[in-house]
Amino acid sequence: MSAPEAPSAAESWRTLVDLDALARWMDAQGLGEGPIASVVPLTGGTQNVMLRFSRGGAEYVLRRPPRHPRANGNDTMRREMRILAVLGHTEVPHARLIASCPDAEVLGTSFYLMEPIEGFNPTVGLPALHASDPGIRHRMGLALIDGLIRLARVDHRSPGLEGLGRTEGFLERQVGRWIQQLAGYRDYEGWPGPGEIPGVDRIADWLERHRPAGFRPGLMHGDYHLANVMYRNDGPELAAIVDWELATVGDPLLDLGLVLTTWPRADDPTSMKIEPWAGFPTTAQLADHYAAHSDRDLSSLPWYEVLACFKLGILLEGTFARACAGKADMGVGARFHARTRALFQRAQGLVASDGSE
Repeated sequence: MSAPEAPSAAESWRTLVDLDALARWMDAQGLGEGPIASVVPLTGGTQNVMLRFSRGGAEYVLRRPPRHPRANGNDTMRREMRILAVLGHTEVPHARLIASCPDAEVLGTSFYLMEPIEGFNPTVGLPALHASDPGIRHRMGLALIDGLIRLARVDHRSPGLEGLGRTEGFLERQVGRWIQQLAGYRDYEGWPGPGEIPGVDRIADWLERHRPAGFRPGLMHGDYHLANVMYRNDGPELAAIVDWELATVGDPLLDLGLVLTTWPRADDPTSMKIEPWAGFPTTAQLADHYAAHSDRDLSSLPWYEVLACFKLGILLEGTFARACAGKADMGVGARFHARTRALFQRAQGLVASDGSE
């Protein structure tokens, strides 16, 4: 699904995944026979552990929480299992769920197996076909929006999604929910606090005062951007949307706001970098494509962009807080902290340009 880790980092999975225990569990599920072979750690836009391996002539990818999981790590895995099971009956591109283990008895945590995805992530690099054709790169951007539109069309009342999210008061809860999460980072020793993040209170106040009056519920990914999709090797279409740990039933327009917020920008050195970039759509073209192929009301789109900056910035700051406490890599944490600051600065710019403070 993505590139192998460097050898020094790859060793850590051996203490997290007992291959003998996994093989016994697979025996009970009727999933192949014989030894687990050709184990390759995979990386991507996640801190979860992913291993690709073969058994009995079939290929699998295992996904489980990291060594230092968040408090709800097992619940997150179970959420992903539910989402992937439902998506198996839709046109949303995803990795097919093979089997899941919601309890922690086998590997000490919940985990699941899915099919490998043959494709690439553009933040890692573009294959020759895509790197040589600006037209293909343009369609890649539109395909990202098409995946989002397909996801928003999934019936959020489908069997398996019961209780996944509370739609009543969803928008009203957003600011308080993320402010509470930010405050919770004080439990990590060494975190300097929210004072280094520009404009937290100002942005929170603006979001509360300009919240849309209502929304149409739908299934949303929660972390939708270029780093969390795989593209087909033979063209511009999506092979799969990945990393479903934040998926919920809510307002799908927040996913669109996140796409626009995270879109690579020449004036933001902390944003994603993809080379060559020429040919990819502008954010205005992305929004226009969504508007042309969806019947959702985009009149409040700037609000969703500001909320996306707010939410993503606070999520990334969590990794920095964990790094300060020695529970995540400090290099990654510092990079995420810089990104958090850039996102809040962007949010302040959007608020100022709105002219309705």
